Amino acid sequence: MNRVLITGGAGFLGSHLVDRLIDTHEVVVLDDLSTGSMDNLAVHVDNKRFTFIEGRISSETVVKAAIEGVHTVYHFAAQPDVRLSTELPYWDFEVNVVGTMKLLEVMRKSDVNRVVFASSGGTVYGETEVLPTPESTAFRPISNYGAAKGAIEMYLSSYSTLYDFTSISLRLANVIGSRLVHGVIYDFYRSLKRDSTILDVLGNGEQEKSYLYVTDAVEAAILLATNLQSGFNPVNVASGERLKVSRIAQIVIAELGLLDTQIEYAGGERGWPGDIACTDIDTSLLISLGWQPRVSISKAIGRCVQWLVKKFGPVE
Repeated sequence: MNRVLITGGAGFLGSHLVDRLIDTHEVVVLDDLSTGSMDNLAVHVDNKRFTFIEGRISSETVVKAAIEGVHTVYHFAAQPDVRLSTELPYWDFEVNVVGTMKLLEVMRKSDVNRVVFASSGGTVYGETEVLPTPESTAFRPISNYGAAKGAIEMYLSSYSTLYDFTSISLRLANVIGSRLVHGVIYDFYRSLKRDSTILDVLGNGEQEKSYLYVTDAVEAAILLATNLQSGFNPVNVASGERLKVSRIAQIVIAELGLLDTQIEYAGGERGWPGDIACTDIDTSLLISLGWQPRVSISKAIGRCVQWLVKKFGPVE
């Protein structure tokens, strides 16, 4: 049975990958629980095929223990907040870039050379005139978060050439679903829980992004890992749908059953520094491999809201 390591496996995307792989793989999760939660893995803790190691990817000792016997590394551990990367750029660099480099070095020294990396399909490209944006587009990030993701991809490329690594970079759209505790839907829910009569929205509401349901993202990751080609392989992963922030606000309000909520926009093209007004990534390559999204984005938003209500309580 294949043994895999999932860094950040207690987090949003990583825990869903654990759910999907545990029946067919031995799964090791490495997570420092800074943003992830053992609640996401509770159903697996007594499974003989599951191992949890609490620690950081920057610890050589911890990673060596986690990587023993592993065939493939799914590297999903990250500082995930674009806005926080603006406030604390060097810390973001240390967590995302330096942490990843330490992981890659332990992999190299341990002769583990297969890695699937959760990159970002919106932030690495920055603001581009080509929409949908193909994988061949040059990186022009406008956020520190995007710059860090791009830097990691460049090292995956060099490691693939120098050390015979086989790597996939999942250039993900905005992934949404249960267990998501950051991002626009979570922010809207928390705002409405404080005051259901007014929803404050950053920017003018015209920001338009690519989205993807979490189980569709997981299926793409597994498909690509199964068909992994030698060398460095960047692949866009998105549903093909994009929504304006104003429409997401309307769906969240409707899903919560609110009738008298007023939406107030802060104004401006961007929601925050580093925010990209419009993202849309080309998924032709992924679709050519037989992948198709199964969950519409409106349904995905609904499921995300339902989970938030179940987890944190109703909005009144």
